[in-house]
Amino acid sequence: MGQMIVAEGEASPADVFLTENSPAMTVVERAGLLAPVAATTHGQLSEGLAPSSGLWTPIAARSTVLVYNPAQISADELPSSIMDLASPEWAGRWGGAPGGADFQAIVAGMLAERGESETAAWLKALADNAEVYQNNIATMNAVNAGQVPIGIMYHYYWYRDQAGTKEGSANTALHYFGGQDPGAFVSLSAGGVLASSDMSAEAQQFLAYITSPEGQRILVESGSMEYAVGAGVESDPALPPLAGLYAPVVDPSALNSETVVSLMTDAGIL
Repeated sequence: MGQMIVAEGEASPADVFLTENSPAMTVVERAGLLAPVAATTHGQLSEGLAPSSGLWTPIAARSTVLVYNPAQISADELPSSIMDLASPEWAGRWGGAPGGADFQAIVAGMLAERGESETAAWLKALADNAEVYQNNIATMNAVNAGQVPIGIMYHYYWYRDQAGTKEGSANTALHYFGGQDPGAFVSLSAGGVLASSDMSAEAQQFLAYITSPEGQRILVESGSMEYAVGAGVESDPALPPLAGLYAPVVDPSALNSETVVSLMTDAGIL
């Protein structure tokens, strides 16, 4: 979608662009197609979440987690860092969904925090050692079924399943890496206003609403199990507090999905 908007340029019919993970937004940002978000909208956010460019706004957040099967691996045997999964000892013992935008956002965070060389080596190990699944839910189901002892995904899939039938997660638990590890990366869903919009006032009003206390409470009460990003708005009580996840400090404007795709292609993953 981001690439489509870039191709359309100033002729794009879009007024607002919403994206599940922010690296897609930065594609449009770097093309110079976004209008600055109103400062009052950013003022509604929890501290430290707005991108340095000011050209878009977070609207929700999700944390990277490691899902594991306690019947196959104990908590004290888990890797201390997501980077450890590049070690030969984890070959064939973990899974993920690298073809999806969710996973690619995690890699974008790794790239911003650890650099291209280390990220490329990790991706090569993924291509050689990991079991590849279609999406986060398939990864969780595989761990739940004992196909692999651990998997990398976002937190909210597990919490949604736990709040329901637990069909895909009954045999699993979550591990948060913390410590500002790349495996603690928090991805932001994003909203931006196209500079070419002929309804810019209404577009800005929309972003102001979805980041407002009322808009953020709708997110929390929806059962999505994503984190609220609005200041003073509590996320679902089942979730560990966002501030306590100790995610790596990454400027979301610096996340580069094009380089990630290039590195993953070079590694033979895409």
